Amino acid sequence: MRFLETVMGIPMSIDFRGDVDAAAATERAFAVLREADARFSTYRPDSEVSRANEAGGASAEPSADFREVVALGEEVARASDGAFRIRRPDGTWDLDGVVKGWAAARAARVLDAAGIRDYCLNAGGDVVVSGSPGDGRPWGVGIRSPHTPGDMLAVLAVTDAGVATSGLYERGPHIVDGRDGSIPTGLLSATVVADDLATADVLATAVFVLGPTGLRWALEHGARGVLALESSGRLVGVGDLTFAPPARSA
Repeated sequence: MRFLETVMGIPMSIDFRGDVDAAAATERAFAVLREADARFSTYRPDSEVSRANEAGGASAEPSADFREVVALGEEVARASDGAFRIRRPDGTWDLDGVVKGWAAARAARVLDAAGIRDYCLNAGGDVVVSGSPGDGRPWGVGIRSPHTPGDMLAVLAVTDAGVATSGLYERGPHIVDGRDGSIPTGLLSATVVADDLATADVLATAVFVLGPTGLRWALEHGARGVLALESSGRLVGVGDLTFAPPARSA
């Protein structure tokens, strides 16, 4: 059973396995994602982040959600010595590197609270997997090639984790080094596996900015494993990574 909705301008889906009545929990999970979009979208002039940015980054009474997202971003900004950033040079908020993973992780917790075990929540390519797609197998999480969108760079076998990938090949140069504003060039893509998608998402962006030295840094800050494609074309991985076996030919 699969549910699909466009939120934050991107397709988001939830796949369930087994005989489970997931309609009500799915609606609550998508409501969480829609609420996050309403609060943090910079395309909505009435969103909390837009109102704060209109005031130059100031927010007189930030909501609990706003404070939580900022705290997560500030933690990674400090740990990365400013490579990861949540404020632009003019002082306004740049929370895009935090919000999607944070919101999807929160939506996944709604499913967990409903007692749903076997599912995959896909938030525009960043995923949360729980349980198994069947027969106790891990989920296969594909990582797209930055060179050929239809090809897979690798397929990871993952259970009960969040997986996020950061790069410039889909949205162009939207990620900058918070220390000097430059566009990172050391990696073509960075994928992080962590216990939850909020952690995986922010770490993937930080690793992409930090470059090859960021892989082991991420292991010290919550990553289970990191897989990256260097600009030279070399694929490197650290930590706990399991690759899915090749698909059998028909």
